Amino acid sequence: MSDEPNEILAAAAAAKQHETAAKDAKAARQKRGWDLGKIGLGVGIGSAAIAAAVLFTRKKD
Repeated sequence: MSDEPNEILAAAAAAKQHETAAKDAKAARQKRGWDLGKIGLGVGIGSAAIAAAVLFTRKKD
């Protein structure tokens, strides 16, 4: 009797555990973190609006 089937089953189980852990970690990271892309977009739009307002008010002087 060979040990190959046991090693294959053990490798498959380890791969499945690794995949499950990766999915859980990704879900946890998405729940706890801030979406920096949306924050950056908001800051950029806000900064552009302030700059436009300043330029507009100085243009009338």
